[in-house]
Amino acid sequence: MPSLSFIIPAYNEAESIAAVVRDIQAHFAAEEIEIIAVDDGSTDQTAAEAENAGSAVVRHPRNLGYGASLKSGISRARGDWVLFMDADGQHRAAEARKLWEAAGPNDMVVGKRLRLIHSPLWRMPGKWLLSWMAGYLVRRRIPDLNSGLRLIKRPLAARYMSLCPKGFSFSTTITLILIQQGCEVAYVPIEVGKRRGKSRVSPATGFETLLLVLRLATLINPLRLFLPLSAGLGLIGVLWGIPYFLAGHGISIGSLLAIVTALLLFAIGLISDQISQMRLEKL
Repeated sequence: MPSLSFIIPAYNEAESIAAVVRDIQAHFAAEEIEIIAVDDGSTDQTAAEAENAGSAVVRHPRNLGYGASLKSGISRARGDWVLFMDADGQHRAAEARKLWEAAGPNDMVVGKRLRLIHSPLWRMPGKWLLSWMAGYLVRRRIPDLNSGLRLIKRPLAARYMSLCPKGFSFSTTITLILIQQGCEVAYVPIEVGKRRGKSRVSPATGFETLLLVLRLATLINPLRLFLPLSAGLGLIGVLWGIPYFLAGHGISIGSLLAIVTALLLFAIGLISDQISQMRLEKL
């Protein structure tokens, strides 16, 4: 039984995946490992290249997404830990070993990319905004929210993967869920190389991730979202209504509307919090 399972999601990565597999084999030759490449409906020779290099291969009949590939890999894995690694050559096995050596008492170890600018400039403002929002939700600074190189205890990954999306936001989701659930999450500095081929992350991916963080707020910590909105809107209503009241005009319609909306948001927050607790307890 392997102690560590590498999961490599791949879509049209025939040019690089064999080198990634051999790199893992060279740096983990003394370890009990398994390597699982998940061919996400590739139209090239990705699966054949991975198999020829010595990896097990899980095939999707069509392109289902990054998160769906990780879920398939987790379901297939037999190791105590799963390590996610990109197939495009950005992640090196030497950096993956740093995560493995830091496993210790942790539940998840994430590779923190050292370069400040590790993505195209047009993507960085969105990444910084998402990182700030995520840190606000879990009351903790998150050094690297969506790093693809990460090591997780397999039972935990299997337990919470049903809450994770099929797309690129899997990494964001699993990070927030584990932190919110009180798991030990550590970060290890890593260097990443230049990817081979073209990135498939688009502006739409960033927008989807923003929506995801809002959805996660209602899943893992609804009051963190609804309480400030409710308090702010209620304060606006009160301040708006004071001049009207002091002038002897009673309460203005705008002030009353703001206060009622604030109360509704507070009630929605309480209900959402109860639903989220029941959902997480069932896992």
